[in-house]
Amino acid sequence: MEGIKNLSDEELVDYVRKKDKESYAEVIRRYKDKLLRYALYLTEDEDKAEDVVQESFIKAYVNLNGFDTRKKFSNWIYRIAHNEAMNVLNEKKQAVLNGDVDFDSGVDLENELVEKELKDKARYCLKRLPVIYREPLILYFFDEKSYEEISDVLRIPVGTVGTRINRAKVLMRKICQESKR
Repeated sequence: MEGIKNLSDEELVDYVRKKDKESYAEVIRRYKDKLLRYALYLTEDEDKAEDVVQESFIKAYVNLNGFDTRKKFSNWIYRIAHNEAMNVLNEKKQAVLNGDVDFDSGVDLENELVEKELKDKARYCLKRLPVIYREPLILYFFDEKSYEEISDVLRIPVGTVGTRINRAKVLMRKICQESKR
């Protein structure tokens, strides 16, 4: 059905549950890159991040009938990915950041190198944040989630989200400044 692309996430889930299980491919298309980026920032390992996303989609599909379509599907699937990533992090406390990420910023080589250096620096500093501060920062700045959505994904009060984001910014600044020395 061509019209599934126009459905909201919640309508799509309802459609998958009631009419066409094959339409779950549209859910995967919508969320694969977003969840992969989120999982990569948490696990700092591309292979593990891909495993997290794959497991998340499997668990979401298996539990699709348990999803309440009156709530936001994005928060629900992010929560599943969060739990899977935490399982991976608990299995191996030490993760290695993949340095092979290529940032193509455009035409000007000098600007491209400066931008790559800034992104590498930001990734370096972000990697050193404790997970409880890294998670809300990633969800807020990279995935553009609201405090309420982050609260729902991480299952913490909205006020705690704000506190953790503010503390993360302070810690990130401190880490980045210390790494200049």
